[in-house]
Amino acid sequence: MNFGEAPSMREYVGFVWIADHPGIRLRLLASSPEDARARVVEEHGEGHVISLWNEEDAAKPR
Repeated sequence: MNFGEAPSMREYVGFVWIADHPGIRLRLLASSPEDARARVVEEHGEGHVISLWNEEDAAKPR
């Protein structure tokens, strides 16, 4: 049986700001930026300001 390759997990870091409270620092593993955002929404709910990035991608020249 061939189950295919599992998606590679990457580390994403960032913040979520809930109402007027100080930002909560985030660090999570996800397969894509969309997956990372979905996990934050699942944990903290909709309607918050979310900022996420992958450090390796951020360090690449543009």
